[in-house]
Amino acid sequence: MNVTYFLFFLCIVGCTLIITHWAARREKTVYQFYTASQSLTGFQNGMAIAGDYISAASFLGIIGAIALSGYDGFLYSIGFLVSYLIVLLVVAEPVHRLGRYSLGDVMAARFSDRKIRLAMAVGAFMISILYLIPQLVASGLVLRLLLGIDYSLSVLIIGSLMTVYVVQGGMMATSWVQIVKTVLLMSGTFLLSLIVLNRFDWQVMHLLAHVQQGTPLGEQFFLPGNLFDSPVEIFSLKMALILGTAGMPHILIRLFTVRNALEVRRSVITASWIIGLFYVMTLILGLGTVAVIGSQALESADPTGNLAAPLLAQELGGDFLLAFISAIAFATIVAVVTGLVISSTTALAHDVYNHLIKRGAAKEVEQLRVAKWTAAGIGLLAMLFSLGLENVNVAFLVSLTFVVAASTNLPVLVCTLYWKRFNQTGAIVGMTTGFLASMLLVLFGPHIMDPVNGWISREAFFPLHNPGIIAIPIGFLGAILGTVLSRKPADTERFAHMYVQAQTGIRRRGRRPWNS
Repeated sequence: MNVTYFLFFLCIVGCTLIITHWAARREKTVYQFYTASQSLTGFQNGMAIAGDYISAASFLGIIGAIALSGYDGFLYSIGFLVSYLIVLLVVAEPVHRLGRYSLGDVMAARFSDRKIRLAMAVGAFMISILYLIPQLVASGLVLRLLLGIDYSLSVLIIGSLMTVYVVQGGMMATSWVQIVKTVLLMSGTFLLSLIVLNRFDWQVMHLLAHVQQGTPLGEQFFLPGNLFDSPVEIFSLKMALILGTAGMPHILIRLFTVRNALEVRRSVITASWIIGLFYVMTLILGLGTVAVIGSQALESADPTGNLAAPLLAQELGGDFLLAFISAIAFATIVAVVTGLVISSTTALAHDVYNHLIKRGAAKEVEQLRVAKWTAAGIGLLAMLFSLGLENVNVAFLVSLTFVVAASTNLPVLVCTLYWKRFNQTGAIVGMTTGFLASMLLVLFGPHIMDPVNGWISREAFFPLHNPGIIAIPIGFLGAILGTVLSRKPADTERFAHMYVQAQTGIRRRGRRPWNS
């Protein structure tokens, strides 16, 4: 175990535990636990959203993808960034105005059917768990690299920390852990980017010349076709990345932590700037990896490319810089998994227990107790799954999560907010068809079924690695056909009140909100 690595690890753990202790003294009500009392400013929440969104796949995976695949690897960055335009323009402010703690609250503003709240809660839970498992697997691998300890122990450490953060500190602790992560991440990537540029005398053309020499692809490195040989595959991937964010529960519930729509806009715009700057720096680091280390040397050290940033840091700054970058990767994973845990906790404790089992009559103390026990249970469940997946490539779960979110949540949210004729049948059918389509297309696709590297050694029934081009339209089509073919009329009066509230924040005069 390297002493420098261990000290960085202790520093991050110590800081986050201090934040959790501070937050735990404030978390006395459900309102505080789920929304941090809406006390965050737009800038603070934007930093937290960025910390929640930039995962290990972004920090480690995209740098490696750029280093190995050039132009095609950078497509991931573009998709992740553009997705926030959809969030800003379509769902951000209406979700904030209609919801209180969860996406189930947003749906309840339009529909009173308890089955819709249950379906939304199950979807939010499944999406969070699907995204949580690969983060925990990655955390175990990173911590093993950082401290040289066993994978299983690494997963238990990360899982225990994320559970403590959420159980003790709720959304307040989660938010500030994510803010600290964002500061560390941006500082580390900025420092490493400056070192790379300085290495090549601050001349971009000089850097690009060395990149061309460092890859066997030559000029093809800067052209499309290195990772995806099909335009349909590229388009399908972009659909999932751009539309998926607007359906991710752990991102959307962050819109409830600020007080008004103005702060929501500031949150999303701040997050977009941070994420955009980060992905510009990942481009520099990906190119720097090829120029300094060489793509063949990187591939021989790690065929996945996930060690690109740590290897580049070690080459440019020795063990100290390697320890710093590895510690940032650890902080990145911790911040994301805490956001996912509180998202799934909200879905089960608030939507299922309070609204469906107790019919909204659970006492404040009881709700808070159930929320904390639920968070502990989710943490344990995620750890158990992750312990058995050490030697399994779970990277496909990240792309699957975006496809499921874009196919399940987004069609129903868009139709609920903007389509007057949309009804309860359409909501149920849309969520069900979108979820089943995305899951089945992945299960019968090359991620799972492949003669060489798949979980099942046979040819895939569905040829695309990214099924978004099929699954997302099926989700929208299910919502539309379910509505059109249903004989149940839409409640147009309720839609009118909901639409006014979603666009202006004005509630029905003299009456309680629909979703109370």
